[in-house]
Amino acid sequence: MRTPRISGSRCRVLLAAFALAAALDLASLAVGFHGGHVVAKPLLMPLLAAWAAARGAPRLLVAALLCGWGGDVLLLSDADPAFLAGMTCFAAGHVCYLALFTRDGTPRARAALLAPGYLVALVTTVALLWPGLPADLRVPVAGYSTLLVAMACAAAVRLGPVAGLGGALFLLSDTLIATGVADWPQPPRPDLWIMLTYLAAQFLLATGTLRALEARPGPMATYGEVRSTTP
Repeated sequence: MRTPRISGSRCRVLLAAFALAAALDLASLAVGFHGGHVVAKPLLMPLLAAWAAARGAPRLLVAALLCGWGGDVLLLSDADPAFLAGMTCFAAGHVCYLALFTRDGTPRARAALLAPGYLVALVTTVALLWPGLPADLRVPVAGYSTLLVAMACAAAVRLGPVAGLGGALFLLSDTLIATGVADWPQPPRPDLWIMLTYLAAQFLLATGTLRALEARPGPMATYGEVRSTTP
């Protein structure tokens, strides 16, 4: 099911608000202003979800973005229980994405060639991270990584390059988090790179999903025609 679509001007306002919140968050991380990050980060996914809903997004897409919001808020805390709860929220978001891609996506033969590469990336990454992870996080991280890689692969195989790039960036963002947990050497301002890749990932996943659905023939074409004629 889809959320009702609202006016194009309101869509633009919501997208501009998301862009402003993203700019504030990234700028705060770049200069080390923690207060700005704490204020901006909880606004990001609700604004992106509202924009997607305003464009008539499937409810599973809105749910995936709101799961991301739950994870974002929980990861503002450094406590281990908050980290596990945040990872659970993101895992729920990946389940929503997977259900959406399976239901509404169309398999692409060429993109399917990426699947072995994603499998190798999963096995290699988990194997390399495993010794450095705290013992109580090894199994949860491995399980979460499996869901994440499955989502990223499904985005590319079933929705095309825009969503596929979003899935790959999500994988990169969370790998940066995992390397930090495993005490690997980090680049300067690691939180900045984590948020930059994460925000790009969620935006591309949302945009790629909407574009793929609008391009579908048959019943989906009706949705596209309604969008083009709605004021």
